[in-house]
Amino acid sequence: MKEIAKYQFAETTIIYYKNSVGGCEWILVPTAKLEAVQLPNRLKEDSIIQVKLREDDYPKGFVTGSTMRNSETVKGLVYETQKVYEFEENRVEILTRLRDAHHNCYEHILSGDKEKNVFETSVRFINESGRNQTLEMFSSFSLSNLSPFNTRNKAGNLLMTRYRSKWSFEGRKEKNPIEEYQLEPSWKPSGVGLEKFGQIGSMPVRNYFPTAAITDVKENVTWGIRLAHPGSWQGEFYRLDEDLCFSGGLADHDYGDWTKTVAPGESYRTPSAFLTVCIGSEEKCGNQFNKYFSDLVSNNQHETEESLAVMFNEFCTTWGKPSEKSVTEAIPILKQHDLDYYIIDCGWYADAIKGWEKNMGDWLPNPQQFPNGVKPVIDKIRDAGMVPGIWFEIETVGRDATAFSLVDHLLKKEGVVITTGDRRFWNMNDPWVINYLSERVIDFLKESEVGYLKIDYNDNFGIGFDGEESLGEENRKQLEGTQRFIDKIQRELPDLIIENCSSGGHRLEPSMMRRTDLSSFSDAHEAVCLPIIGANMHELIPPRQNLMWAVLRKEDPIERIYYSMTANFLGRICLSGDITELSDFQWRAVDEGIGFYRKVKDIIKSGNSRRFGKSVLSYRDPKGEQAVLRYSDDGTEALLVVHGFEMSREISIETEARYEIIDRYGATVALDQSEKGFRCCFTEDFQGAAFYLKKVGE
Repeated sequence: MKEIAKYQFAETTIIYYKNSVGGCEWILVPTAKLEAVQLPNRLKEDSIIQVKLREDDYPKGFVTGSTMRNSETVKGLVYETQKVYEFEENRVEILTRLRDAHHNCYEHILSGDKEKNVFETSVRFINESGRNQTLEMFSSFSLSNLSPFNTRNKAGNLLMTRYRSKWSFEGRKEKNPIEEYQLEPSWKPSGVGLEKFGQIGSMPVRNYFPTAAITDVKENVTWGIRLAHPGSWQGEFYRLDEDLCFSGGLADHDYGDWTKTVAPGESYRTPSAFLTVCIGSEEKCGNQFNKYFSDLVSNNQHETEESLAVMFNEFCTTWGKPSEKSVTEAIPILKQHDLDYYIIDCGWYADAIKGWEKNMGDWLPNPQQFPNGVKPVIDKIRDAGMVPGIWFEIETVGRDATAFSLVDHLLKKEGVVITTGDRRFWNMNDPWVINYLSERVIDFLKESEVGYLKIDYNDNFGIGFDGEESLGEENRKQLEGTQRFIDKIQRELPDLIIENCSSGGHRLEPSMMRRTDLSSFSDAHEAVCLPIIGANMHELIPPRQNLMWAVLRKEDPIERIYYSMTANFLGRICLSGDITELSDFQWRAVDEGIGFYRKVKDIIKSGNSRRFGKSVLSYRDPKGEQAVLRYSDDGTEALLVVHGFEMSREISIETEARYEIIDRYGATVALDQSEKGFRCCFTEDFQGAAFYLKKVGE
């Protein structure tokens, strides 16, 4: 391959190549590893752009129906030009143009900061063929030449990392050699090895997080990818010869029933993907991503969010039955403690007879629960010195709501309204719906002077629905409409703090998180796996946006309160539970925890995390122990959070330098200095403790 250009960003070098058939490929490598580059031996060429047009042939390799990578469209791509645009604040955009056999233009767009190691990429298709063109697959990113340090990869050297997810068990890491997925070349490169994964519908974290990594063990280099899309998506690990490839983006025609017809002169751009590379493991890639996205959120943050406010959400207190009475009784108690937000969760709109669970969509306060309306209650919360919040599930309607019968404005598939259990879905591109929601949601928020909005989403509308285009494209357009409405809320209420929730953690992907201040990590409210999921998130979302649960019960022994509160130091504190019935002794433990959190919040806000301990087999009945060590950006301070589960014994924590304990909170576990860091010994099952550390000599 012939080098086109080379670019340096912070600790990363990006090299573009023109391959032997005239197409374009690239590699991202740590600059410190440049001299080790030796591209794989290959029998086929790959491409920086993966696309398939309907009129072109499918690829060979026994993969029709499984993948469209390296279709005839891709084989016809020819490199034309590359331009570099420089903007303020060190921003650089590299635009690489290719053209296919039908004269269509493709622009591969890479955007980055000269001083950072995370890059945003997308691809624009421009129809210059003179006739309609229908896309059947169009990836946001494509990496080949993995790993660029080996002409022939040794067995076990390349590791694939993915993060599995299901309700209340989010973020379970899966890390294995690529050979376990049959991603090694056969004796003759005739059959493609493929590992394709993703999710279909409107919950982007329902099966997997839209993120993955590939690690070269020998060179200790890892490439990380994070896709920013709220709907159906796919990732494809692909191997024919010595060249491992990875691409992904929108779920294609075969996987997600997606096609897009583009008229002559028109264009279409993929969702964004974010790429990074580092010397180290997928954990370091996660830190690089989280630092990047944390900085983006900080640019538009509210003052209370910059201080990592502590909140109370009453969901696990009333279980969907909030009222003026419940709020009024809670406020005098909460005023005595150091809280910043009070969130009224679901059920404020409940029907007096039918209840709350199937009544979302009309958004009228229940007069039995709120006889004077919601506004006086909101005022009481604000008068108590807390930011008042409220819950909405904007995109859905419940079976008991009047809105459930407004079928002309709801999503349909094959002419039938999509109903999932007791929910239906608004058409978020219907002007009538947007006007309706503007009145029922935005006007309500303004008139009630709400300061915090929890946006929830509790079902999946599936592959797509009826419309002018394919099911998959209607899926994409629907969620684009949702995000436009969130943008509208922000424009009209710029001081409003917004929480991203979807049955807990089903929307923890960049395009939603960039639009919101913080995100619900899970619905594992009181489950013992709470700290495990919280630790999982340290590779997947910025801790400053990771809203945890600390559900307090009147029967909780002090060890259980410590267990819950220390888990919240893995992200953001959100209290709930029997707060009007806790003893003074229990409240002292909670207050001490909040005080400790205030001391270490800047480390939570921005830093780098390491996790210790063996992976836990069962989240429902966890055994063993874990530790998360989070360093401040400059390394002078650190927060150590340890948890023991059933049959917990001890765990060793290796530190980068020598640290001393400045403060501690939680269970009376022993933390002893060791030669390389600390050793924590647990005295009983299900203990949690946290330690504020400072570097010796600082």
